[in-house]
Amino acid sequence: MSIIHRPSRLSLASLPTPLQPLKRLSNHLGGPMLWVKRDDMTGSILSGNKVRKLEYTLAYALEQGHDLLITCGGTQSNHCRATAFACAQLGLPIHLVLRGSGESDGNLLLDQLAGASISCYSPRDYRQHLDHILEESAQTYRDKGFNPYIIPTGASNGVGVWGYFAACEELQKDFDQHGIAPQLIVTATGSAGTQAGLTLGSAYYALGASVLGIAVCDSSDYFHTKVTADIAEFADQFESAFAAPLPTNYSINTNDNHIGKGYGLASDEVLNTIATVARTEGLLLDPVYTGKAFHGLLQELMAGAYADMTDIVFIHTGGSFGLFPYRQQFQSILTSTDNSFELATGVTQLSQTISIRN
Repeated sequence: MSIIHRPSRLSLASLPTPLQPLKRLSNHLGGPMLWVKRDDMTGSILSGNKVRKLEYTLAYALEQGHDLLITCGGTQSNHCRATAFACAQLGLPIHLVLRGSGESDGNLLLDQLAGASISCYSPRDYRQHLDHILEESAQTYRDKGFNPYIIPTGASNGVGVWGYFAACEELQKDFDQHGIAPQLIVTATGSAGTQAGLTLGSAYYALGASVLGIAVCDSSDYFHTKVTADIAEFADQFESAFAAPLPTNYSINTNDNHIGKGYGLASDEVLNTIATVARTEGLLLDPVYTGKAFHGLLQELMAGAYADMTDIVFIHTGGSFGLFPYRQQFQSILTSTDNSFELATGVTQLSQTISIRN
């Protein structure tokens, strides 16, 4: 199948990103070879999965004549930080609607440094009235003579699906380069846009791999509905760009067993996984998305899942700036360890399976 007309895209990300094997961890676990798609390396300040979606979303906004951006997320939102810096590069004003409040740290500090205008709302008001808050903000700017464009949470909509739909073409080249045929592609899923793009793109490019979203919030039913809606919106807007109908032979798979206490709430086991992976592979995960999802994947592997597979690809969606507000939670782990680690066997907890020696 071929694409007749691709939508406009800004060049914001450093692409392609590498696909790297996690040999030490994989050899110890004894199951499939784990690979990581390093989308934490899409840029410095613009790092992470959000940038792939923003390349298309911001191009669309500019084509439509918008001169101010409004978007939303938590106070440690990677999406809001990436959008703020993309707008700074483009000379566009941006207003962020944030859930909760906090010290100027991590992504919130970076939002401020990028010059974003910021409004914070209580979690309850944010959840119950977000659409109204966004529209009210947009109207305020219209009254001032601007033509604002509202980007939804995580840039997860029909336009944003292009980011990871197109990334599947990159993955196809990665697989050919390394001579592998992964059976599973795993991503953290929160706003569902990355999962939607990978799900449709994997089918379109015939990657031969199922896509699994490991939820960091919400239920598998929610993600089935949201991914379905994003793909439908993508098809409605862009099906005419394709020489043949888009595939429908895909399945939407989400594991919601590893959310823990909720979004942005990382258990000590997740934090220990982050520390272990950093020391074992030199790979930095974050407590909100990649750390929780990777911990979930390892727990599944240790329970015997995917034993018949040869290769699994984990999409590293970035988020390292979000580590710093969790510094106090890390203290109990970091102060009780030295700089060495040991590999142990015969236990069920990852924190024990690959333990950091006391």
